[in-house]
Amino acid sequence: MLNLTVKNDIRNCYSNLKIHLEHFIPRKAQNYLVAELAKTWAGEYNKQRPIMVAEAGTGIGKSMAYLIATIPFALHNNKKVILSTATVALQEQLIDKDLPLFRRISPHPFSFALVKGRQRYCCAHKLSLAAQKTDVNQENLFENPPQKSEERTLNEMHKAYLNGTWSGDKDMWPTPLPEKLWGDIVSDKHTCHPGLSNHRNCPFPKAREQLSRTDVLVVNHSVLMADLSLGGGVILHEPEKSLYILDEAHHLPSIARDFTAASGSLIGTSNWLEKINQNATKWANAADIKVSSRFLSALQSSIQVLIPSLYTVRNSLMTLPLDPEGRYRFSGGELPEGLVNESKTLSQAAKKANQSLGKLYELLVERFKNGEISGKIADPLFAECAFFLQRLENLEKVWALMSKPNPKNAAPLARWIQETPEKDNDFTVHVSPLEIGWQLEQLLWSRAAGVALLSATLRAMNSFEYFCRQVGLNENEGTRFLALPSPFDYQKNARLVIPDLPYDPSQQEFIPDLKNRLMEYLEGETASLVLFSSYAKMNLVADHLRKEMKKNGWHLHVQGESARAHILKNHRKCCAQGKISVIFGTSSFSEGLDLPGSQLKNLIITQIPFSVPTSPIEEAHAEYIEEKGGNPFLHISLPEASKKLIQAVGRLVRKEEDSGRVVLLDRRIISKRYGKMLLESLPPFNRIIE
Repeated sequence: MLNLTVKNDIRNCYSNLKIHLEHFIPRKAQNYLVAELAKTWAGEYNKQRPIMVAEAGTGIGKSMAYLIATIPFALHNNKKVILSTATVALQEQLIDKDLPLFRRISPHPFSFALVKGRQRYCCAHKLSLAAQKTDVNQENLFENPPQKSEERTLNEMHKAYLNGTWSGDKDMWPTPLPEKLWGDIVSDKHTCHPGLSNHRNCPFPKAREQLSRTDVLVVNHSVLMADLSLGGGVILHEPEKSLYILDEAHHLPSIARDFTAASGSLIGTSNWLEKINQNATKWANAADIKVSSRFLSALQSSIQVLIPSLYTVRNSLMTLPLDPEGRYRFSGGELPEGLVNESKTLSQAAKKANQSLGKLYELLVERFKNGEISGKIADPLFAECAFFLQRLENLEKVWALMSKPNPKNAAPLARWIQETPEKDNDFTVHVSPLEIGWQLEQLLWSRAAGVALLSATLRAMNSFEYFCRQVGLNENEGTRFLALPSPFDYQKNARLVIPDLPYDPSQQEFIPDLKNRLMEYLEGETASLVLFSSYAKMNLVADHLRKEMKKNGWHLHVQGESARAHILKNHRKCCAQGKISVIFGTSSFSEGLDLPGSQLKNLIITQIPFSVPTSPIEEAHAEYIEEKGGNPFLHISLPEASKKLIQAVGRLVRKEEDSGRVVLLDRRIISKRYGKMLLESLPPFNRIIE
């Protein structure tokens, strides 16, 4: 049962919210979400595994709901809160708006902080060396010396960091930084840590110092996965002492899968392994050859195994029949026996090399700490070792996964190669899990003090089944499932129009007909967004209509012709000036796009967003479903299309007063058997079927 003190704190928060939030509108769905989430934390649905999966429609106010339900419970029960999102926009909303507001309405004080990955921070010591511009520093830090403009930027960054006007956070620098330049000064885990005197005041360690005492941490899903993969409690708080809120949870499956995947080249790897071989004696001598000789020997012997094996693998891969994209996927994730053996050899040798270089690095650190070698000598050695250690870690991961047997009662690993003929007939080896539910079970579901997964789009065709399969949750194991519709009056304010068209997108005549017909559905509308299934189709239509739109005085903004932010800025400017504005976009414009009020009145979706399994992972997953006797279309394509279609139509009504129409130019939603399921999963628009 929920503690009475916590209940009162939650009620007080809600009462205070009415006072502090201007134009507050009470929402039954928001109240219900608060109550059900608090009950979940208290173990009323499952004491051992307090987990909630909640789809909360646009306008419910889910972020404030989960703060009200969670923070009072966490403070009373000595738990920490980890808020994980998929987008920077939501992180900024939480840090800049929602959490400061909640701090004002909370009866108890609490602290919060934004947690970023190491790659978002510079290394102050590297920055200092780079700004000094000595020949030695230039040679050791930069593969190619910086241009004059880059030197000016480095000097400005160094000066700003020293005088305290910049924290070392990449996102806080006022202008975009070239990736190459940032890569030369970015913090890395091997050299930039407080154990080294020159790095004690670096931005990343300083940012981490406060985290252990912070009540609420805001992170992204990638940082969350990084912490969990290290065992939990390394970057963030321990899972057993934390309540996790995973907002925008529909992104979690793909982010978790990408995080556990690995890839590496063959000949390219051989080249940098040779560089390690050439430098190893120098590192060993600096680390004291008397104690480092055995690690030097182990490192060099493992490299003598790795390089010939990588060439052997390359030669065997050259005999495989590649597809037109220069790829070859191993069916069922099964490798030929010879490649299995070579993968095991590479895995063992890569592990040995990684461990040996790691030992040399540790000896270097010890000598530096003891004052036996100077910083002038140590710094370039640290930088070199760190660079190659990161590469060896990835190499070990690639071949450990390649040599790993497929699980007996679970999905196999997807394994494929990509030819890079411009680089000495090289190949890149890729390996990725197909399903990550079992990993999330081990890393999070079975360990956390509680987890809530929330999004405006978690169901597909009115069911949580597809999402549960993706993340490894079972609908019959005590997880609390909740589907709360948006409070907006779709029936009154929005129309869904399905025109009577002669062709559907599966027919060749569809695009030529669309080019001639689209103006009909743009005519008379002030602000339109047209969503296409591909850049190719979008550009064909844009090129055909551009002159006519310009002649009419309309402003056309096409995705890819300028940055997303620039397109939206120009569109909003046109709308504010009363000009007719049209945006052409692809699938990425169907999510995370906020165009309220007069900024969007007419949303045109050219076709149901089915994705054809063209990537090796998608092909491997479809193959696995078929082998199990399933139908990839019903198990993967249709649920994904349902989610994407819901996200797309969700662009129209973002606020209570928004109104307009959605035009779906795909008759398959009426003519096909599956269309009814897709249609019923959409918000209750006033439907007009011509």
